[in-house]
Amino acid sequence: MVFGRDIRLSRILINGKMLCIPMDHGISNGPIKGLEDIHDMIYQCASAGLTCVLVNKGIIKSMPRTPDIGLIVHFSASTSIGPAPNRKMLIGSVEEAIRLGADAVSVHINIGSKEEPEMLQKLGMISDKCNQWSVPLVAMMYPRGENIKNPHDPEIVAHAARVGAEAGADIVKAVYTGDPDSFKRVVRSCPVPLVIAGGPKANSDREILEMCNGAMAAGAKGVTFGRNIFQHKNPPAMVRALRRIIVDNRNVREALKELD
Repeated sequence: MVFGRDIRLSRILINGKMLCIPMDHGISNGPIKGLEDIHDMIYQCASAGLTCVLVNKGIIKSMPRTPDIGLIVHFSASTSIGPAPNRKMLIGSVEEAIRLGADAVSVHINIGSKEEPEMLQKLGMISDKCNQWSVPLVAMMYPRGENIKNPHDPEIVAHAARVGAEAGADIVKAVYTGDPDSFKRVVRSCPVPLVIAGGPKANSDREILEMCNGAMAAGAKGVTFGRNIFQHKNPPAMVRALRRIIVDNRNVREALKELD
């Protein structure tokens, strides 16, 4: 028997793998480079092999035509110019996600910040609603805040990821710890699929692909790379290169050919 959650997951994954571009930066940072025309970027990259895109609800509402990839709607928000950038507030509901036609809901939780307790409460509430409506939940679990000295510490990353899983997320987005061996420990201790964040813009194409390849070797199910795709000189080519690793199980050398 197939349930609604499984149908929706099949729209954002291919063979259980995810290649996603988060484009939720407009609320936190404004129309940054690469996202000035966000709809054009979505359509360009969708045709290159994305499995899904993660955007704020207003972007879905304003799309000129329906994309042929999965849609994850992001319901956490704060701005870089506000008084509490790490305090992520809910700006939508699961019912609204269903009305928008989204395939999954995403929320952002900063573990280690002074606002952590209220964000965890909201994570639990949105998880309950996602279960009620059979909508997949993606939890961005970032070690970030006053109590975090090293956000890439494997023990801290593993703790943050485990919080997301235990609070009911179907997929956890985690920061990469820097090498396959340490990240493998994070994957093993998280009972739901893990995907990695891209972090700051990388210095080279090889660096991006090596990070992806290392995470996949450690057991990750994919990537959610933002700036490293939409600020690339050729975003569709980078999508094709990443797909070679994530979906086609090719190595970095073969993936780099897509960028020649």
